[in-house]
Amino acid sequence: MKAGTCTLQGYHSIPRKASTHLHLNSLTVGGLAQLAAQASLTSPSIVVRRLSGSGGPAKELALNAQAAMAPASMMKVPLAAAVTKLWLDGIVHAEDRVTVSAANLTVNDAASPLAEGYSARLDELLHLMIARSDNVATNVLIDVVGRSRATAFAQSWGLKATAIRRKVSGSLPLIADPQATGRNAHSAGDAAALFALIAQNRIAGSDRLFAALAAQEWNEKLSPGLRKGDRFAHKTGDTDEVSHDGGILDAGDSRFVLVVYTALPSSDEANARFARFMRLLRPHLD
Repeated sequence: MKAGTCTLQGYHSIPRKASTHLHLNSLTVGGLAQLAAQASLTSPSIVVRRLSGSGGPAKELALNAQAAMAPASMMKVPLAAAVTKLWLDGIVHAEDRVTVSAANLTVNDAASPLAEGYSARLDELLHLMIARSDNVATNVLIDVVGRSRATAFAQSWGLKATAIRRKVSGSLPLIADPQATGRNAHSAGDAAALFALIAQNRIAGSDRLFAALAAQEWNEKLSPGLRKGDRFAHKTGDTDEVSHDGGILDAGDSRFVLVVYTALPSSDEANARFARFMRLLRPHLD
């Protein structure tokens, strides 16, 4: 995958044009499934939730929202939320530094400053983990937070299908991880719930988390299907088996949470399918 073009501070925004005045109220779960099928999304797990705006009261459409699917880098968002909670609890501080060890090194899709021996601030690590999806930053922060504590935080926020169990690897073979207890878990439904908490400022450090999502460098999935004037603060996730995208969408006068998980392998073709789905869905978000 390739880094997308970002605007000021990375918030992916497109100049606005006139709407077609359709509404999410007119769409059903069956209709959502049809849009996914038209876009050739494989085994889609999708949540669309209107949080506020002129389109009417809050509404959610969920298609297989709790399907068991590898979360890939989407698990970095609950880990980031755990980091900001520790900051606000005074257990660690944003300016604290940690030295990158060889045990946490792995491949990244974009150049990383995190070489062995590098002394990184925690806020730098969080930004790299979310905005650039840096795997080394993720592994370092797993050590800082702790897997059981990160999972406990997620559970306390109602994310019952979320668990941080192992470090991430950018390629095969997987990095050595003696403390691994299984695969990471973070369903599309849990991802949507967490994005809603962030969007509504109902979780510790929501402003920091939103800023990191808004600085996203990977904008080749749902983003090309957005309309002019839309703004999408989001996170993507890819492996050889899955491709995901999701975040907080400001569309017209309304704010939405949109999460799309698929069993598509990471590729340009998969990205094109995401964009097609977004173009099909977008008229319903006015």
